[in-house]
Amino acid sequence: MDTPWLDDVTSLQAALRSGEVSSLEVTTATLEAIDASSLNAISHLDAERALAQAARADVSLPLGGVPIGIKELDPVAGWPANEASLALADEIATADSPLTERLRASGAILVAQTTASEFGGVNFTSTRIHGTTTNPWESSATPGGSSGGSAAAVAGGLLPLATGGDGGGSIRIPAGFCGLVGLKNTYGRIPKSTQSAFEPLTAVLGSLTRSVADAARFLDVGAGADERDPFSLPATSSFEAGLGTIDLAGLRVGLVVDLGAAIVADDVAAQIEQVAVELIQACGMRRVDLDLALPRGGFEWSMVGSAAVLADLGDRYPACAEELGFEMAFATKVTTEHYSLKTFAAVEHFRRASVAEMARAFDQVDLIMCATNPDVAFDAAGPMRTVVGGRDLVKELGFGEALGNNGALTIPANTTGNPAIALPAGTVRGLPVSLQVIGRHHTEATLLDVGLALERLRPWPMVAPGAPA
Repeated sequence: MDTPWLDDVTSLQAALRSGEVSSLEVTTATLEAIDASSLNAISHLDAERALAQAARADVSLPLGGVPIGIKELDPVAGWPANEASLALADEIATADSPLTERLRASGAILVAQTTASEFGGVNFTSTRIHGTTTNPWESSATPGGSSGGSAAAVAGGLLPLATGGDGGGSIRIPAGFCGLVGLKNTYGRIPKSTQSAFEPLTAVLGSLTRSVADAARFLDVGAGADERDPFSLPATSSFEAGLGTIDLAGLRVGLVVDLGAAIVADDVAAQIEQVAVELIQACGMRRVDLDLALPRGGFEWSMVGSAAVLADLGDRYPACAEELGFEMAFATKVTTEHYSLKTFAAVEHFRRASVAEMARAFDQVDLIMCATNPDVAFDAAGPMRTVVGGRDLVKELGFGEALGNNGALTIPANTTGNPAIALPAGTVRGLPVSLQVIGRHHTEATLLDVGLALERLRPWPMVAPGAPA
């Protein structure tokens, strides 16, 4: 092979099983593409071991022979465990996470660790330890974060699939910026490591994929209970086998592009509205008015996340403060100085109000459709965008709320644990935009079928223009 595989995983496995290509050929081409790439999407490469695994791959397994990337915030035994931070630069993982174990058992070839934002804390991927990761659609733009390296590698043609994590939009935001499918599962669907299974009870594991079928196959591999994660859910029937079997006709859809919580650029909003209306009509779904009033709580979400970071840093902090990036240094300082029982009470009030409002919304509708991101991708090295459609959000809303706008569309599903999927919805100003569909708890199968319907209605490119060819 002269190039890495540029279609989806399901087509790759068909080619592997037919003998059209071998895992060793695909993995070799993947390694060569990574070596030649300027995306800076890879933080650690395990080339020798990957080639050895590929040479003996069992392609009959669910992901047998498929080269994949693992987001650097998810443990892989023997790989760096630095959380994308200089403060933990020398840390090495001593064991696989439950998800990594399952990916190995599925036959996947673990090729590389993908870059992430520091501790997964912001929605662009630029760190002091690894530098800046760029978007394969536009080299000056961010692929998003925190799963930015995974998104850049998959959309950039380097890897056909990579893992991600989503605690405030960290799968859906980069999927949206890079034209990929990003499924945020019901909380607990895929088990986590014990050290990351507890507060703030918002983060889930998943994948960045080129197709809906790939997202379903990944979910089949990763889902199911594990004793190391007391919040993990039992496995269900196969998501991939059930694709396309749900009757979507008659489902009530609340189309609220801004989710009642964000300021969305006018051209992005118009594109999302158009695509959503086409999808609703094509599936025979029914658009209904939705009375939605989700509380704003980006600050509360940030405070709890920073408290978890401080727990990871342990007694290294505050001596290591100078090694942290600007955003994480600021967040940990504010949390250290201001987190209190009063803050905890505010966090719990926000969580409870969010759950109650989401439940009230699903009394009215079966699905909620909105934008995934307020705007197209911003500058690769940040800062996060505070001007949308010519509106200066700092002047309108204040600094904290302006920054919070970047995750205002995605944080609600994390706070409440609902599943949500980001789906490619065309381009605006030459960059991808994304339709987000939120469902009731445990309805990933419905979201995947909605995604499949959109994929058939408006097929999207598997990789960004200019990917290895």
